[in-house]
Amino acid sequence: MNREPNAQLIAVMNEASVSNKGLAKRMRDHAAQRGDNLGTTHIAVQRWRDGAGIQPKTAATMAHVLSNKLRRRLTPRDLGFPDPYEAAAPPTSGYPETFADALAMLEETTEERADSPSKLIVPDSDTSAAVLSWMVSRPDGLQPDRPASQRVGMRDVRAVRTAADMFMQLDFLYGGGHGHKALRHYFRHEVLPLLSASYSEKVGTALFSAAAEISQLLAWTAYDTGNHRLSHRYLTGTLRLTQVTADRMFGARILSNLSHQANYLGNHAQAIQLGRAAVEGGRGKSTPRAMALFAAMEARACSNAGDAIGAGRAMNEAERYFERADTAEDPEWLGYFDSAELMGEFCHCFRDLKQRREAIEHAQRAVDDTDPKYARTLGFCRMVLAKSQLINGELEAAVATASLAVDAGDSLQSARFQRYINDFQRDVNTHTNNRTVAEFNERVRTALSRLDAE
Repeated sequence: MNREPNAQLIAVMNEASVSNKGLAKRMRDHAAQRGDNLGTTHIAVQRWRDGAGIQPKTAATMAHVLSNKLRRRLTPRDLGFPDPYEAAAPPTSGYPETFADALAMLEETTEERADSPSKLIVPDSDTSAAVLSWMVSRPDGLQPDRPASQRVGMRDVRAVRTAADMFMQLDFLYGGGHGHKALRHYFRHEVLPLLSASYSEKVGTALFSAAAEISQLLAWTAYDTGNHRLSHRYLTGTLRLTQVTADRMFGARILSNLSHQANYLGNHAQAIQLGRAAVEGGRGKSTPRAMALFAAMEARACSNAGDAIGAGRAMNEAERYFERADTAEDPEWLGYFDSAELMGEFCHCFRDLKQRREAIEHAQRAVDDTDPKYARTLGFCRMVLAKSQLINGELEAAVATASLAVDAGDSLQSARFQRYINDFQRDVNTHTNNRTVAEFNERVRTALSRLDAE
């Protein structure tokens, strides 16, 4: 976890007589003058002094403010960083080589704008490299009781876990867009600084686990709002965090999330690879309930790719694991994955495989059994049921089911839920002369106008 200090940056800062806090403030002020929102803190500056990596745009900002202070032109190269005009920015999906690199990625990702959805293209080679790096990794190990200005205790860890639980409830109930910005602020100012503090071995292990949960939730909420590049960077950084304490179960969970995202974006080969990596990477280190989740994600990927044999094998494996779900103590983050959630995953599989009877059966079971506090999941399952009913020729029933989903989910700030609605509208609008279809379209317009007004 150690790197060589950045002697050039330290020397220039000493020459300019600027502190970590002073440099961070100058960088934020300069960015604000250009209309940008840069969240650089004194903690980030210290990491750069310690040798952590930096984004080219951030390095250019630092060079500019130090140039103004010293009244001579400086480049990022003068500060010990590659010149952004001479070196390409690191790839979106680049896997952090060290723990310090992971912190730098998470710090700088948190500073990026979160309110503009973005596209994502991840080269297969980057996906394979990240999976291989995680699979063969050895734990970095903690550095307990190291000298630091702040000491972390279990009370701090409990606070982080409480916040994670609160934000997760908001996510399930109102969609990722509701709490994402507040969660980013909390992660940057309350969680990341703890990772550079002093702690015991026991506290450090719990702390990194809690921090990974918050980081993963940040990725999930970004994904739900449609910002896939931001989400992928959070997931990649979080995956690297799990290496510190060799948390293979949570690392496999991150791989399954990456599979889910790739599947959603239509990258079937990547989704299958990541889903299988989650299963194999978590095997022997995960509870049966977790393994059921990982296998279900592989099934989702195979189904969307049209691989009925692979999907059937993965669903059978998920069922076998879930039958033993109560034989082990699960972490709190896995508490949502109950039988209704498994049925929800399976109904997506059968829908994508065009197996109408099975899709309707599993979707109805998921709708009937899903706790209303999981409003977004319930909305997804209702839309899968509606789509399956439509495929089965049950137009009136399909529109009625979709209408229930729209009415119950009209407060969801979720780009994914809106996509379910849009896809159903596209399919049902072949019946534009049908009165119930026209009423449904009007219902959707009303719901969207209310959402836009909030």
